[in-house]
Amino acid sequence: MPQSYIKRILNARIYDLAVETPLDPAPILKERFNNNILLKREDLQPVFSFKIRGAYNRLLHLDEASRAAGVIAASAGNHAQGLALAAKHMGIKATIVMPKTTPAIKVEAVKARGAKVVLHGDAYDEASAYAQKLVAEKGLTYIHPFDDPEVIAGQGTVAMEILRQHPGHIDAIFVPVGGGGLCAGVAAYIKYVRPETKVYAVEPEDAACLKAAMEKKRRVTLPQVGIFADGVAVAQIGKETYRVIKDTIDGVITVSTDEMCAGIKDIFESTRSIAEPAGACSLAGLKKYVAEQGVEGETLVALVSGANTNFDRLRYISERTELGEKREAILAVTLPEKPGAYKTFCQALGKRNISEFNYRYCNGSDAKVFVGIQVTAGNGDREDLIAELASKGYQVVDMTDNEMAKLHIRHMVGGHAPDLTEERVYRFEFPERPGALIHFLTRLAGRWNISMFHYRNHGSAYGRVLVGMQVPTSDRKAVKAFLDELNYRYWDESDNEAYQFFLGA
Repeated sequence: MPQSYIKRILNARIYDLAVETPLDPAPILKERFNNNILLKREDLQPVFSFKIRGAYNRLLHLDEASRAAGVIAASAGNHAQGLALAAKHMGIKATIVMPKTTPAIKVEAVKARGAKVVLHGDAYDEASAYAQKLVAEKGLTYIHPFDDPEVIAGQGTVAMEILRQHPGHIDAIFVPVGGGGLCAGVAAYIKYVRPETKVYAVEPEDAACLKAAMEKKRRVTLPQVGIFADGVAVAQIGKETYRVIKDTIDGVITVSTDEMCAGIKDIFESTRSIAEPAGACSLAGLKKYVAEQGVEGETLVALVSGANTNFDRLRYISERTELGEKREAILAVTLPEKPGAYKTFCQALGKRNISEFNYRYCNGSDAKVFVGIQVTAGNGDREDLIAELASKGYQVVDMTDNEMAKLHIRHMVGGHAPDLTEERVYRFEFPERPGALIHFLTRLAGRWNISMFHYRNHGSAYGRVLVGMQVPTSDRKAVKAFLDELNYRYWDESDNEAYQFFLGA
């Protein structure tokens, strides 16, 4: 089983291209969490992620005929860059099929490393299918991003370095999981060499394919996958990776978007580098483990797997960070519509900082305000604040965990529409590329009256839109059929309390 990988990992001759990355202490986190926290800095690889290890190791095992024919892969990011650089280093022609939604910075990075880029489809699955078609047509060798023994062995060199760099006791190592190549390689090596060290896999809550597989005791395909942490946004764990992982890890931890954003900030404060969401996934899992288990005085390692993120995503990441740290409460509060009400409310908050305050006149009796308030994390401060405001007569609705409120409502608090009838509200995600928004509107227009619309670009592969439409009751089934046919992820938010509170009729 996992021991079969030890020889492969020890024989991975990758260091003429990949580098041995440092295992850096994180003194700020150590003081904050009372544990010795170490960061394995795979963001410092030549392609800013660990993927160079597995891609290069796989190419080293190709025979001469395969090298001469060339290689191909489907990838939207890190594997593409790792394979492109490795192929260039070895003089092998490489073709990378990337979704059309891939940010330009990643496309240009792959081209700059000598690979031919083919843009096809809106998502990884479409790009992968097209890559397989080219394999059949041109006799190219497909280099899988994770589900290949030599790729797994290349990624396993991360674990070999960790144990060499920290020969003392390690209590637990936290590894981000997408398809599972990194986790399989790390867990196989750690459990063979130092079985007392725990290995935890960490996944986003909305892309937890390993957790689903462990619960079902078989690989499953998720019906949909969140795309914020694109480096680990995989719908099904690999076949070979699952075979290794299921017997070598000590558990799976899932983390939210906000918790990953908080992890990005933590890594920045410790290293002055900006991790991508997948790169901060493991630290978010480590923090959750510490909070839930209450451990102190332990040595814990988080793998910072990469730093390939778009600069224009930083605004969105920054907005979500305080929520991820549980240091901001998002509240909807009803105030009396009379002079001095705001001042009285601010006095009720005491010395707490207000991070956001949105209001628009609604009627003559009540004011509905959207307010962000800084709170202290981890000690029930948010709950105490809500209870305190309620004791002073304020109606308070906690929206800190309301995704629609955080994505849309906070940017569009504008008041109710008292004359509007039969409004239904839907939240969409659609592939983000040039012309995507107008294409979305074209498909939507002319069916039902659009009564509300909010779109905000977050610098990611997917656009997020909130739409209100006037839909007669008799048309509800037709609307559902139409939306299903659009084939975009969507949620019916008509009963969402954030909408009802601030914008409903």
